[in-house]
Amino acid sequence: MDEQQLEMMRQASEQNAGPGPLFYIFYLVFIGAMIAGLWKTFTKAGEPGWAAIVPIYNVYIMTKIVGRPAWFTVLALIPCVNIIALFIIGIDMAKSFGKGMGFGIGLALLGPVFYAILGFGDAQYQGPAAASGGMSAA
Repeated sequence: MDEQQLEMMRQASEQNAGPGPLFYIFYLVFIGAMIAGLWKTFTKAGEPGWAAIVPIYNVYIMTKIVGRPAWFTVLALIPCVNIIALFIIGIDMAKSFGKGMGFGIGLALLGPVFYAILGFGDAQYQGPAAASGGMSAA
């Protein structure tokens, strides 16, 4: 084999190697921040913190905290529709803790950062925003 073929084989093996350890470190930090922020947010709202680590059930708890009906959880599981549903839940969550719509959009787009701010910050749960005239369902 000549040098060009060896270089092509080396590049092919690097491409097939998958993500490196740095990716997994960032991924674990991302997941850890999301769980910690949700856990604290849930406990502030009087819900069990462990619900943050249970898939689908954590979305149900979020709908409960913001005052949305339980079927809203199903909307959050439907592809494409879930984007809208999670934005509505994020905005209602922000309003439930006395924050504005901008903070709610932040919850939808940068969950780990904004849920950590919500959970570990001084925001207090004020009751379900959707039940008291919050944003209407889409």
